[in-house]
Amino acid sequence: MLIDQRSIVSADHAGSAVAAAEPSERAVIFHYHLFKNAGTSLDALFQEQFAGRWVTREFPPQPGENRRAVRDWIGETPDAVCFSSHTALLPPPVVPRTRVLPVIFVRHPLDRIASAYSFERKQGDLGFGSTLARHTSLAGYVETRLSLPRDRQCRNFHTARFADMTPAKPDDELPRALRALEELPFVGLVETFEVSLQKLQSFLEREGFEGIDLRPVKHNVSRDRALSLDERLDGMASELGAELYAELERANADDLRFYAAAVKAAGQDTPSDPE
Repeated sequence: MLIDQRSIVSADHAGSAVAAAEPSERAVIFHYHLFKNAGTSLDALFQEQFAGRWVTREFPPQPGENRRAVRDWIGETPDAVCFSSHTALLPPPVVPRTRVLPVIFVRHPLDRIASAYSFERKQGDLGFGSTLARHTSLAGYVETRLSLPRDRQCRNFHTARFADMTPAKPDDELPRALRALEELPFVGLVETFEVSLQKLQSFLEREGFEGIDLRPVKHNVSRDRALSLDERLDGMASELGAELYAELERANADDLRFYAAAVKAAGQDTPSDPE
């Protein structure tokens, strides 16, 4: 999704804005790298374009501390042009004399869950998700993660992350996420990755990144991308069984609505192209 750049201010302890450019401003790209949303492929492109000026870091889960640390990281890293993080929380921070350009991708929520399972099963580290995936089936992975009330990996993952744009009560998540979808200047779709890259390149060129070349490169692909989205979802339904698949759909009802809104905002039919 590409939206005309305009001033956006969201209330938060650290403050946030996506504002019109000023002559003295430094423009930086901030990639909110959501897990299994083509972020590794995008970061590879950014690293190629901004050699030595692409940086990455992870942050604590506490919202106030997280946002202050993100703001300080940008301010204290003046030579960097592109920042990337899995754990940085929206909204984009306000940094003096700096224009922060947020970039974020979304994906069909159930397909993302299957991809996360495949990736974590192969990953080999000692984290909870990887350990769980190596010792159980996709059905076991989904059942276990749905049984944990605060685990958002298999429950409205996108809605939770986008709702952070305007922090409020948890029962307002979907409206807040949909508002963020309208306010953020760029939201891409994994299923139409190449088209989204073209839109992202145009957006960044207009923001002063002349000569940027975002030709697609695919990294860290966990599932068979030769299959269409519908085929992958059908296979997932068969693997989980009708009852568990229906439970997973219910647990991701907000995310499914959010994803449909993202597809509509991008001006596309429900995409089914390979990542």
